[in-house]
Amino acid sequence: MIIQELSDAEAAAAAARAGAEVVRGLYGQDLDRVDKGAGDFATAADLAAERAVLDVLRAARPDDAVLGEEGGEQGADGARRRWLVDPLCGTLNYAVGNKLVAVNVALPGGAAAVADPFAGETGEVYRTDGTTAWGEDGAPLAPTAATGLVDVNLDPPFPGAPGFRAVELLAHPDFVAGFRPRVVSTTLALAWVAAGKRAAYVTDGGDLSGSVHFAAGIALCRAAGCVVTGLDGTPAGEPGARGLLAAADAATHARLMAMIRSLPGALREAPPS
Repeated sequence: MIIQELSDAEAAAAAARAGAEVVRGLYGQDLDRVDKGAGDFATAADLAAERAVLDVLRAARPDDAVLGEEGGEQGADGARRRWLVDPLCGTLNYAVGNKLVAVNVALPGGAAAVADPFAGETGEVYRTDGTTAWGEDGAPLAPTAATGLVDVNLDPPFPGAPGFRAVELLAHPDFVAGFRPRVVSTTLALAWVAAGKRAAYVTDGGDLSGSVHFAAGIALCRAAGCVVTGLDGTPAGEPGARGLLAAADAATHARLMAMIRSLPGALREAPPS
């Protein structure tokens, strides 16, 4: 098939897979790093994977723009559509030899794909057309809370403190009674919520719906039928939403939201800035 004949979902999946192939191929090598400040950095794999993703998107959608985590805004001025690309989510994991990483490609309000470069021999790609979400085998994703595993982002900064502290959620008696925490430090965990490998995902932050890191995973979760809101219950993407709670079902979302609202910090006003 000519690449420009691909649907948006197919183009997103092809782009994510191209990035994942680069990530997998460079794994374990001594890679140059680019310091981004505040302890953050990119590796040569981040840069090469983003180039591979962009090559596919430029061929498939030459009239669209792209916002890449490493390369910033690219593409034609005045483009009607803009793709969001995180070529290697979990850079620190990758740099120390931990294979928990993701390649995220999203068209806001439409198609998206998340690639797990190290699942099986050739990786795994989750994709959505904005309405339905599918796994590598083409079967629709089926979220479930059966695992009882909740992935919590513990990476700084912590903008929600004192109103929300993830460590306080983990220590909540109801959390201890009903769930088990996991910390993978990559938004691959959002795809796992959509696929039924996690019951929920929780992270602090601002409005993450337009983030290159989170947009693809949020799109997958929504299309799969998960409940996705900010930490205050505001639907992700609406004014005032901050942070993210993506749960496999309404009951799990309600349980976790009740815990978050009962945290000690939630009863205090933030100190004056």
